[in-house]
Amino acid sequence: METAGAGVRLDTWIDTRRTLEPERTVARTLAERKALTNAVATRYAQAGKQEKSEILDRVCAVTGWHRSHARKALLRAARPQPTRTPRSGHTKYDAGVVAALTFCWTVLDRPAGKRLAPVLPELVPVLRRHGELDISEETAELLMGMSAATIDRRLAAQRRTTAAPRHIRAGSLLRGELPVLSWAEWDHTKPGFMEITVVRHDGGGPNHDCLLTVTATDIATGWTENRTVRTVNWVPFALDEIARLLPFPILGLDSGNSGSEAEEILLRWCRQRRVTFTHARPTSGGNYHVGQKNWSLLHTITDGRRYDTTTELVQLNRIWAALSRLTNYFYPQQHSVPAGPRRKEYDTATPYRRTVRHPRVTAHDKAILADTYVCLNPADLHRRITAMTDRLHLLASSAAPSPHHARHRTQGATA
Repeated sequence: METAGAGVRLDTWIDTRRTLEPERTVARTLAERKALTNAVATRYAQAGKQEKSEILDRVCAVTGWHRSHARKALLRAARPQPTRTPRSGHTKYDAGVVAALTFCWTVLDRPAGKRLAPVLPELVPVLRRHGELDISEETAELLMGMSAATIDRRLAAQRRTTAAPRHIRAGSLLRGELPVLSWAEWDHTKPGFMEITVVRHDGGGPNHDCLLTVTATDIATGWTENRTVRTVNWVPFALDEIARLLPFPILGLDSGNSGSEAEEILLRWCRQRRVTFTHARPTSGGNYHVGQKNWSLLHTITDGRRYDTTTELVQLNRIWAALSRLTNYFYPQQHSVPAGPRRKEYDTATPYRRTVRHPRVTAHDKAILADTYVCLNPADLHRRITAMTDRLHLLASSAAPSPHHARHRTQGATA
């Protein structure tokens, strides 16, 4: 009797489908299959063995399912479903937490959540100590405990309305070549082996009489320094100044200006100081993206404009001095770390943290860095850099534009 009842109910469902849609005699869509299983699930759970077999035959014929899948679907539909408590709409990350998060995100030049989350526990106390963040202890704890995914969700609206910084690849490196000069074996895990690039600020026009910027990035720590000079002959003086500012000696330079006049000058400088010089960084385990990130940061500041005056030279070097303290002490960077042949892991830290924890950096240099770090206010540095950058762009705009600048608004060229 039960078998007939189940068959009649299923046949009724099929007949109804035929009446409504004569061209469709089987349950093809997910909604139709769900409606079918809900219609016969209770009867299937109460039926005997023979009746269950017949119900399964009919369901499989209509849906095209395998018997095992049909059985699981019917049993799942017959179970009582727990009622889900509706959300109250309350969230622990209120507007105050999101506002503080947005401020931290802006100070660090809008990094991704995976880069921002590891440095928030260090950045928030610094900003509070300098009076930049006026938040309660509870808000600070919530802010420092946010995950990378939560950060990305909370900042999604700001990301859509904020222009992302441009990312530009550095000059092509001839990886795989042998070093031109070798005074020490190249080791990218030791501080002092650096990528260097000389950039011309010609704005896409004639490259004579324009300023040049020397940018050098340490591969192991990510520490970066920039210096602008008048001509390519002044590149050695820029390197001497960079070497005095670094918390470790320069051991090797990897040039991104292959075949240029700047490379000959770099080669001469390395020969005089017995510094290893190469066109290429070793390919196994190298962090090539570090130099490229800082190279693009340089062009975010210069905005692809032409700079050729003494006033602009002074302004650029003022910006680099402030930018060095902001990026090296507070900007998080991701470095790949060995994690097996088929898996990648990343260490997220600032260049300052990588430098002070490296065993090859002297205790005296670490103490100097620690004393400098305590006095730095990242929010104030960010405001100063923004103001100086606006002033720099105003100086460049007031100068007479070159005929090439209107047609080619490029990001600059390597010397």
